[in-house]
Order: sequence, then C-alpha cells, then structure tokens
Amino acid sequence: MTDCTAAKQGPEGHAKDRQGVTLHAEWTKLRSSPEVPWLLLAVVATTVAVSLTTSALAPAGDGADPVRVSLTGIQLGQAVAAVFAILTIGGEYGTGMIRTTLAAMPRRTAVLAAKATVVAGAVLVAGAIAVPASLLFSPLPLGDGPVLRAAAGSVLYLALIALLGLGLGTAVRNPTVAAGLLLGLLYVAPLLISAFADPDWRRHLEQIAPTSAGLAIQATTGLDALAIGPWQGLGVLAAWAAGALLIGGLLLHFRDA
Repeated sequence: MTDCTAAKQGPEGHAKDRQGVTLHAEWTKLRSSPEVPWLLLAVVATTVAVSLTTSALAPAGDGADPVRVSLTGIQLGQAVAAVFAILTIGGEYGTGMIRTTLAAMPRRTAVLAAKATVVAGAVLVAGAIAVPASLLFSPLPLGDGPVLRAAAGSVLYLALIALLGLGLGTAVRNPTVAAGLLLGLLYVAPLLISAFADPDWRRHLEQIAPTSAGLAIQATTGLDALAIGPWQGLGVLAAWAAGALLIGGLLLHFRDA
C-alpha cells in the first residue's frame, strides 16, 4: 500500500522538487549578481529622494492630492525596477549564459516562472521600504484607509512594472532594446495621450495605458474624476504584465536560445 501510494505521488513530488531546484537556482544567481544590491538600493533611493523632495517643495493648499504628491518618486523608481528586471534575463542572453541555464533546467516555462518569482519578491521588498519612507511628509497617517491602499498599491505597482519588464526582456532578448521600449511605454506614451484634444479618446487611452491606469492606485482624493478606479487601474497593469510574461514565455519555449 505504501509503495503504491509513493508511486502515485512520485511524479507530483518530483515536479515540486524540480520547481524548487529551479527557484533556488534563480535565487542563487540573483543573490550572487554584483549589480543586484545596487539596483535594488537605487529603486529605494530614487523613489524616496524624489518623493521627499517633491513633498517638501509642493506648495501648501494647492488642491493636489497630498498622498499622490508624496509618492511622486514611484514614477522614477519604476524605471530602475524595470531595468533591474530586464537585466535578470537580458544579461543572460548577452553573456550566453542562458544556454547553460536552459541546458541545466530544460523546462523553460519553469525557469521564467522562477525568475518572475525572485524578481517580484526582490522588488516587493524594495518597494516595502521605499513607499513608507516616501510618505514621511504626508499629512495623513499611513493607517488611514485610502493612504494604506495607495501605499500597498504602489508597492504592487513597482512589482508589476518589474514583471512587465521581465516579460518584455524575455521576448526581445536584447536588454538595451527592451529597456528602450519599456521606458517609452512608461514615459512617452503618457505624453502622447495627454496631447489628444478629444477628452473621450484621452480618457479611454488613460484607461488602458499601463502607467496612467496603474498609478490611479495612488489617488486618495477626486476619485470621481479618475479615468479608471484605483484597483481596476492596477488590474490593467497586471494584465499588461501577464500578457508580456505570456508572450515572453511562449517565445522562450518555442525558439532557440
């Protein structure tokens, strides 16, 4: 009976063991990479520095959302998080190490899933440090409902941007090209959207663009004027990240390394 049970559970157990080995291998590569601590520190430093500076210089009583002002640094920290994620896969393509990785762990989708796990985990930790520090000058307490939602959502926003970068980096393989495309999506697209004269078109584009939709999570005032609700907007960004990872995973699975 015991042998039969073990035989039935064997394949599932082996699959879990292989996934655990893959995850451990990706974590080891990430932890041993010399630039990783500096990039994660840069996520925290840029986010906090820009946020605190903006909060200190913002004129009092100008009608702006004070929490959103306090989280302005996210708009710069996201670039560092994106580059960090792209380099985790693009660096392996650049050095040719991806061939060794896939030879040792032939289940390619499992490799990408492990990379996504460690990248998201690392950025979540960095965001969990950066966001509360950015809210030091916020007039509202962190425990306040809308503030807590904006803070937690901003941490998730950074992680989703990183996953979007990982998916794009996997699909494109060239880290410079991937970074250029993603930074254009994060910074150029909102400028192009704001140039639309038709308010209906502008509103629709803001509802589907990853940055404008995702950053709605930071709003604590004037929610009725938003193009999309806070959690719905974060869901749009999550869909972008999932789509990028799906496309990257399919290309990783079917094409040569």
